[in-house]
This record gives sequence, structure tokens and C-alpha cells, in this order.
Amino acid sequence: MKALIIATTVFFFVLNAQAQVWFVQKQALTINEVLNDRIDNLLPKLMDEANIDCWLISSREYNEDPILKTFLPAEWLSARRTTILVFYRDKKNESIHSYAVARYQVGKRIQAAWNPEKEPNQWKALSKLIDSLNPNQIGLNTSMDYGHADGLHLTEFNELKNAMSPSQLNKIVSAQKLGVAWLETRTEKEMALYPILLAISHQIIKEGFSNQVIQPNQTSTNDLVWWFRQKLIDLGLSTWFHPSIEIQRRVSNEKDAIIRPGDLLHVDFGISYLRLNSDVQEHAYVLLPNEKVAPDELVAAFSKTNRLQDILTTNFKTGRTGNAILAASIQQAKAEGIQPSIYTHPIGFHGHAAGTTIGMWDMQQGVPGSGDYAMRPNTCYSIELNATHTIAGWNKPVRIALEQNGYFNGTSFEYLDGRQKTIHLIQ
Repeated sequence: MKALIIATTVFFFVLNAQAQVWFVQKQALTINEVLNDRIDNLLPKLMDEANIDCWLISSREYNEDPILKTFLPAEWLSARRTTILVFYRDKKNESIHSYAVARYQVGKRIQAAWNPEKEPNQWKALSKLIDSLNPNQIGLNTSMDYGHADGLHLTEFNELKNAMSPSQLNKIVSAQKLGVAWLETRTEKEMALYPILLAISHQIIKEGFSNQVIQPNQTSTNDLVWWFRQKLIDLGLSTWFHPSIEIQRRVSNEKDAIIRPGDLLHVDFGISYLRLNSDVQEHAYVLLPNEKVAPDELVAAFSKTNRLQDILTTNFKTGRTGNAILAASIQQAKAEGIQPSIYTHPIGFHGHAAGTTIGMWDMQQGVPGSGDYAMRPNTCYSIELNATHTIAGWNKPVRIALEQNGYFNGTSFEYLDGRQKTIHLIQ
């Protein structure tokens, strides 16, 4: 943290001009503004596409449906008791009605719709509300392909069945299509924020891969991992996974974890901020005493892996499945003499998010279910992949593993804050 600025209108920690971590109150105001915009302007379109006019989401405190958590205002850190949300698409008036069948109003946008004095049974109150709405289909969060969209728990489902009338039960359908679209679709307001998230991530990695943090022959990979974790705490940030640092060396029998001259370092690191997530992998090289730049062979290997990124993202097309994108990209890469492994995933509300999956490290022939899901516009992806390279003087292939986050607008792909094109150098 280089500076702390406190003023009436400026509330953030400064990493650099592009990377700013706002104070918590400003974060909360932003989160709520984005959420209200999503409910008012995005949700109606998604409900129409899914042909669901009533979406029912239920959770008990500390056992939240992953989707319900994305509807909670910033002031709510979890559901309260049993929180039931109902979103009704009013086509006649071209609007969304948002209800909380709960003891509390949920933020300013989702109004309380249960009076326990008139109807003590919460589930019967829900049934009466649905009767008054008379929807055509009632979407529940059940899914075979996505854990994110499978958040309805058995106990709540049994309560629901006991309270609903036969005609209501006949209207129940899976809300998988709606739930995944809600999770993966990014709005203009979110896309104004997402580059900031990546700028912060890149700035932290740049500092970690420098002589400010690494002292060759003294600093260990474990030291560096915990530096990243502490850095996040110091900045008031959090992460959705524990960072990792790996070393590749010319001589593989040198297996200690001390970072030494000649080492090729790899980091896997991400942050959670403003309810969005980053997931980044980059490389650094520790210069030998007689070196001023990275060896030409490593530079060439890095450029070749950048080319693999280009091959993958140029195969992105609206309506094309992840498995089709994977197959086309692998075929093209091999034709260009690249040895690829592609395991790219959606990113957004979750690190490994719902949407079009493009390979997994152990499924290079395709991923059943989420790999069959067609790519949609206004979605974000973590371009995660690697290529192996045979380099003279290294007694095993060198693996360049890269990961950067970007946005697909329906016709083209763009990295949110650029990507690593040159290897970080450590003196």
C-alpha cells in the first residue's frame, strides 16, 4: 500500500493510477447500484429468454443457494432465517415484481411479502403469493450440469411440495437456463468495474515478482505465497482460492523451494472485489549474474503460448459450444506446432463460474454438460491454458502456463486489463 487518501469525496487505497481499492462504504453503494440495475434491466430479458415468468429462490441462513447470494444487498452477508425470494415477470406491464417471503425486506428493491400475524406458516404464505400471481411456469434452482444453479436443498423442496397445490406443483420446471444466464451475463455497469479488478490483480503480481519482495537464494515459494495472502489483507481485499507459486529449473534434481537465479517462476493468483473475481497466472524469470534479459528460448516459448491464447479467443463465436471451441483450437494449435492444453472457464460472480466451459486439464476431448453449453454474448472468461516447449539445456519440457481474464461482447474478445506478453524479470 503506497498511500492512503482520506477526503470527503475520495475513498480508496492506491496501488497505482488504474488500481484503486475503495473503502467499504463506497463498495457497498456500488454493489447495490449494480444489483438494482441487474434486477430492473437484465432480469426481465433473461426470464423472457428462459420462458419462466416466476423464479423462486429459497435459502436458510448460512446454507445459501449460490444464486440467492447474488441477489442480497451489500449489507446482507448471508440469508436470514429462511429467506425466500420470488421474481415475477409481468409481461403485461413490462416489469419485474420482486418479493421476499421472509421476515425482512431484502434491500430496497425486494419488498417483504409475508405478514406472520395473518399467515404464521411461511410456506403457505408463499403458496398464496404464487396463487395471486398465477404464473405459467415456476422455476426452481435444480441442475445436473452446474452446482451454481442447483441450490435448492431437499428440506426446503419438501416444505415447498407440502405447501403447494397440485396445480402449482405441475408448473415447476428447472431454472438452470435462467440461473446460468443470470450468473454469466455482465452488464455495462459491471464492465465499467471489471478492468479495475484486473488492474489491481496485475499490480499485486508485478510487486510480488520484484526485488521488493523476492531476495534470490533467501526467499522461498512459501514465503511468496503468504506475501500474496498478506498483501490482500493489508489492502482490505479477499481471494477465492489460495495462491500458488511453482518453480521450473534447468536441473530437475534441485528440488528445494528456495528461489534461485535461473529459476522460472509461475504464480496462480486471484482476488474477489465488488462481487466479481479475477484468476491470473503469470511467469517471472530470476536472472543469472551474467544476464540482463531472459534467455531467447524462454522468450520464444512465451510468445508461442501467447499465440495459443490468440488461437483460442479467435474461435469464440456466439452459439458455438465450449466443446466445439476446444476441438477447433486444439486442432489449429497442433497444426502450428504448438503442444496445447486448454482449460478455460467462465468467470464473474464465481471464480470457476457458470457458463461455457472450454476444456479441463483432464478432459481435452471435451466436457460433458457445461462443455455443451453454447457461448453467449456479454460474458467473461478466464483464458487458462498452457503449452509445453522443448528447450536446449533444460532436461525436461518447459511448461508456460498463462491465465488472463477477458470479455466476449458477442463478436469479439478483449482482455480486461491486457495480458502478460513479456516475462517479469527479477535481478
